[in-house]
Amino acid sequence: MIAALSLAVVLPGIGGRVAAAEPVIGRVGTIPVIGAAPIFVADREGRLEKAGLKLTYTTFESGPNAIQALASGTIDIYVAGVAPLAVARSKGIDIRVVAATAVAENVFVAGPKLAAEFRAGVAPAAAFAAFRKATGKAARLATQPAGSVPNTTLQHWLWKVAAVAKDDVEVVPLGIDATQQALLAGAVDGAIVREPALTIVRDRNPGVKLIATGDELFPGQPGTVVAVTGAFLEKNPQAVQTLVAGLVEAGRLLTETPDAAVPWVGAALGKGLVDPALIAAALKSPATRFQIDPRAIVAPARAMQAYQVELGSLDKELPFDGLFEPRFFEAVKK
Repeated sequence: MIAALSLAVVLPGIGGRVAAAEPVIGRVGTIPVIGAAPIFVADREGRLEKAGLKLTYTTFESGPNAIQALASGTIDIYVAGVAPLAVARSKGIDIRVVAATAVAENVFVAGPKLAAEFRAGVAPAAAFAAFRKATGKAARLATQPAGSVPNTTLQHWLWKVAAVAKDDVEVVPLGIDATQQALLAGAVDGAIVREPALTIVRDRNPGVKLIATGDELFPGQPGTVVAVTGAFLEKNPQAVQTLVAGLVEAGRLLTETPDAAVPWVGAALGKGLVDPALIAAALKSPATRFQIDPRAIVAPARAMQAYQVELGSLDKELPFDGLFEPRFFEAVKK
């Protein structure tokens, strides 16, 4: 009788009655940024597992790298930038965005030498030109590979917003950790970063300057999302509902009481090596804006894809049909 009574549990805030005997295993591929924090907070203290979904994690250095894992069938759940996903679908990968996690998270920073040229009243194009004149070389700017959200936002800001001369800059594709290291070592002059890298870099070198925020780089900038493979979704719809309910709850906690989330975010992103005070600062940063509703990023994601075509990182605009699955989010909000 006791065993029979324990076959189901109800967890407030994480979706209804679910089987407790054998949790569904979800293999997550994520990138090490604050924008991914909602999934770690949703999974805190085994809450998702108690509700029927057990997550395992693999960390990738960029969204395009995680796409390769999707293609090989080694992950079920993708937590990274939205930009590569339409491309993945065009190549036969059935992937569905069930939630957003953050927007406007990519920002541009300058190292001390380049930052010195960004004086009050000096336009970015003039600052880059002055840097080249002073140093005899183009400014080296690190970002993630072509096709990623960081790469696209950097190029949009450089060419469309700031009208920088192409001879004045060199775009260097690097992974997330390598970008942070290169900026601190002075191997690059500026970079696109996300939290917690922004807070960590500026703590270690106060000469690093925030030059442009997320919406300045790309208005409405879409960022990190949670997407699941079609096979996982069709086989485990209740597990996906549990996940999205947990993300909604996590987004509320991160927005309303970010200090409470520091232990879980620090354990996931800092591996216990980053000062909790830095994680707390990163959660309250101007580069941190949590957004769970996937419907909010559809139009900006289309705009970003159109710009990728203009850049040449995409041959043509790809259909978004079937890419976004808002029904799980809508069910939570009801």
